Amino acid sequence: MIIRASGATGIVTVLRRAWWWIGALMGDHDYARFVALQRRLDPDAPVPSEREYWRERHAASDSNPGARCC
Repeated sequence: MIIRASGATGIVTVLRRAWWWIGALMGDHDYARFVALQRRLDPDAPVPSEREYWRERHAASDSNPGARCC
């Protein structure tokens, strides 16, 4: 993908895309994807809050580290 920056608008666009990419890499969008999936699978089921989601996710990864190095 080639991004052409022309002037200040182009630079802002490039920075926003980079910020979004870094956020995706760090998992910032995981909760939103989780909620969308839960709503698609069972629209009437209760969805945990974002805090509960991250708490459960970290507890699961701590109890089953898998192939992590640390």
